[in-house]
Amino acid sequence: MATKDRMAVLAAMMDQSIIPVFYHPDVELCKNVIQACANAGAKCVEFTNRGDFAAQAFLDVTRHFAKADPSVIMGVGSIVDAPTAALFIANGAKFVVGPLLNAEVAKVCNRRGIPYSPGCGSATEIGDAQELGVEIVKVFPGSSVGGPDFVKSVMGPMPWTRIMPTGGVEPTEESLRKWFGAGIVACGIGSNMITKKLLDAKDFAGIEDSVRKTLALSKTIKAELAAK
Repeated sequence: MATKDRMAVLAAMMDQSIIPVFYHPDVELCKNVIQACANAGAKCVEFTNRGDFAAQAFLDVTRHFAKADPSVIMGVGSIVDAPTAALFIANGAKFVVGPLLNAEVAKVCNRRGIPYSPGCGSATEIGDAQELGVEIVKVFPGSSVGGPDFVKSVMGPMPWTRIMPTGGVEPTEESLRKWFGAGIVACGIGSNMITKKLLDAKDFAGIEDSVRKTLALSKTIKAELAAK
């Protein structure tokens, strides 16, 4: 994907369906993990703004993939304010995700043509996000606000809503079937898929296998649901 414009990124996120959520302070480790995700078919990756100097690590990783594998679409997560969103966009973020809804972040993202997925926990927050131009709403924390039942409840009166839960989604058939069956378009999965055990062992082939299996499972489930 050469242009990585807003519509292309949104389409890629929905097509991929499973967005790996990841952060580590070690830049070289990040490069290997993200390359493993990309090799498995997960080109869109959410790098969370969780540690000291995360913006610098993000810049180093994004610069690397601009040359090493331009098909990788680097997004940033855990964004709660506009200045931080602007910093990561300047550092190459192609989509922005947050745990909460912030109108100023939405304005910054809209001005730059960057998709913004804020964390929402009620129908009112989702409606507010849509008024601000949000295309894919993050439901967060997914399991705490009601899980798949919450998604179903929202989709009834608001069927145009595109929902991407994070938190409480597991890379299992049971979990994914419930969430996609409820009507989500994508979901973020972090340590349940890129486990601490795999990271500690620097088992990048294992990470690639884990991500590939989860993506294949989601595509099978979505195809079955579409055929009904």
